[in-house]
Amino acid sequence: MTTDDVLAEVGPRLRRIRKEREVTLAALSEATGISVSTLSRLESGLRKPSLELLLPIAQAHQVPLDELVGAPPVGDPRIRASEPIRRYGRTHWPLTRQPGGLQAYKVLEPERRLAPEPRTHEGYEWLYVLSGKLRLVLGEHDVVLAAGEAAEFDTRVPHWFGSTGEGPVEFLSLFGPQGERMHVRARPRRS
Repeated sequence: MTTDDVLAEVGPRLRRIRKEREVTLAALSEATGISVSTLSRLESGLRKPSLELLLPIAQAHQVPLDELVGAPPVGDPRIRASEPIRRYGRTHWPLTRQPGGLQAYKVLEPERRLAPEPRTHEGYEWLYVLSGKLRLVLGEHDVVLAAGEAAEFDTRVPHWFGSTGEGPVEFLSLFGPQGERMHVRARPRRS
């Protein structure tokens, strides 16, 4: 749809909204400070709508400006869960849609006690625990992350993560190619 098409539909939309609210041109003129003749020309398409004219009309009708100009609806922002992937005894739900680059997964690790088998590979990983406890072995470190805690690491360092054996753990995993790191912007605590 071209700009001219959008503008051509504004007049009839203004008339429809005004009629639905049972407002006369005179009453709208009084509420907006726009002359009756200008309002009539806007509705009939003889005058091009401008922001200076549409803003007071939107305020008088108490509608968003988008409704007057017929802005396209915003798309659904939700990411639909893909079929889960099962690997390493875990269930992974992919959260990213495009292949390559940074990949995000929601992961459910069942309750189980496994002997760590650290591995290495190219990349960078960020883990965030949603619920339960996640054991992370990274180089010489052996730590337990609880809900709300995160870790990030270069995957060329020998690493392993899994359940502590004290219940299932649910976490988010962001994995990117080598050199691609998460950028967290946070303000330092004030003392």
